[in-house]
Amino acid sequence: MSKNKKEEWTTKKMDENKKSWLSKEGELTVDVYKTDKDIIIQTPVAGIDENDLEIITEKDMIIIKGQRNRPENGEPEEFFIKECFWGPFSRKIILPEETDPSRAKALMNKGVLTIKIPRIEREKRREVNLSEDE
Repeated sequence: MSKNKKEEWTTKKMDENKKSWLSKEGELTVDVYKTDKDIIIQTPVAGIDENDLEIITEKDMIIIKGQRNRPENGEPEEFFIKECFWGPFSRKIILPEETDPSRAKALMNKGVLTIKIPRIEREKRREVNLSEDE
């Protein structure tokens, strides 16, 4: 590969990576823990309308998706500090135990989303009795 072709390819790859990086979704921070009956997921979602959240259950996974919109229109011209994430976000959480996602419940209170998913307790040990052939 000639030097010019290599530089062109490198520049193109850098541009693709930059576009990919700029278009990425934000990721929620979560706490996941269990009680006697439930697996609990909590995440701060301040500034997000309940209608802008989507919670999906898939087998042993919960997916939380949403959009956090900037309160004012447009992008400020000059930032002094920029730590807040605005735009689409998502988080996939693999559940650490067997649950019943059909009975999952979600509640939003003071900017904190709490999802409760009932745990399924299976007998870990069971004695099997011998029986006569039928």
